[in-house]
Amino acid sequence: MAFMTIDSDKCNHDGICAAECPMKIIQMADKTPTPVRGAETLCIRCGHCVAVCPTEALSLDTLTPDQCLPVNTDLLLNPEQAEHFLRYRRSIRTYKDKSVDRDTLTELIRIASQAPSGHNSQPVTWQVIERRDEVKRLSGMVIDWMKYMLKEQPKIAAMMHLDMVVAGWEFGMDTISRGAPHLILANGEKANVMAKPACTIAITYLELALPAFGLGGCWNGFFNAAALSWPPLKEALGLGTKENYAALMVGFPKFKYHRMPPRNEPPITWS
Repeated sequence: MAFMTIDSDKCNHDGICAAECPMKIIQMADKTPTPVRGAETLCIRCGHCVAVCPTEALSLDTLTPDQCLPVNTDLLLNPEQAEHFLRYRRSIRTYKDKSVDRDTLTELIRIASQAPSGHNSQPVTWQVIERRDEVKRLSGMVIDWMKYMLKEQPKIAAMMHLDMVVAGWEFGMDTISRGAPHLILANGEKANVMAKPACTIAITYLELALPAFGLGGCWNGFFNAAALSWPPLKEALGLGTKENYAALMVGFPKFKYHRMPPRNEPPITWS
């Protein structure tokens, strides 16, 4: 199969595919979309050309129109719905004693994997700490890191109030993962400069999707900080050449929220 094929019976020669291609590897030759020299090598397989064609005339060797999810305009949010959707999200720190089934966690990750990444590199690899006892064990390793920080980096530890977190843990409170039944980690190769922002964006997608499944989550900043710097935790996670760039607690919220508090007015500079 050719790298790019055009159905001449469907193509209306509008040039939209060429205009939208982020790599600018499609030219209009005699009003017909044609890949430029070297296009197959330069293409990042983002699928923009296939997705934007109104007549389903363009296909790639890796993607055809029928493989794409069609846009359902009835499901698109208006501005009011978009604001409500985004403001409804809360950071959940109190969870029911109930696990989320693996199929649901897999579906959430599948949705989050639709997040954008530089050059469509899709560098995120996912790691699910599924068992509650393993979440607790790894959280204990975060406490070990905090104790190290209190001894070796007291100024940074004081700024992060790590003494209070450790004291709470020793009192029997889960001050790290808040009793969440699961942790979902977004990891990426250290050498890939696009991995960190891609992980951040992807885990945000996942968190925003949680309420639709009756779930809630909260970024686990302490876990992420320890996973980036504490060798025993890095080894326990089997990260190897990868880094953990985001960690999210996931579970069923114990309580419902009835209001959406406002935030400060955003500072804006216009130029």
